Amino acid sequence: MKQKECAVLPLPKIALTASDYPRLEQLARRAAQRGDLDGIFLLGEINRADIVPDEMNDRDSRVTVGSWVTFCTNWGVPRRTVQLVWPEECRSDSARISILSSLGAALIGLQAGDQMPYVVAGCLNVIRVQNVNRSSPNVVNLFPATRRSRPFDDDPGPTAA
Repeated sequence: MKQKECAVLPLPKIALTASDYPRLEQLARRAAQRGDLDGIFLLGEINRADIVPDEMNDRDSRVTVGSWVTFCTNWGVPRRTVQLVWPEECRSDSARISILSSLGAALIGLQAGDQMPYVVAGCLNVIRVQNVNRSSPNVVNLFPATRRSRPFDDDPGPTAA
């Protein structure tokens, strides 16, 4: 029986912003205390991360909560762009990934070009970050915007002719 070869990747350096750190740590600790494996993974990532001031020059190039990240994986997922969000902001929107998912925990603190191993359903995967963007890309919202002050009237009236 031939044994599979498994190359061990060095873990990339990661950095968390000082403003994200307290909430991330609290969230990860609560999840880890419940036995959540993704919470345990996130707590490990937080513990090995450098904590940097929010004003650092490379903040826009690092994955933080709220960042849009373009990545690919070693198991054939085509290039994909998602937003890393807090768990309560993660709806059934495929463009959002919770920080408390294994993928979200793997992404936090990385930069473009970094590769990071993570486990999903007992399988080792590797993610490669291709781009990090703080602003919203061309993503169409699944829920239309509504005006709360007055009903939206799209009838231009008699001047439309």
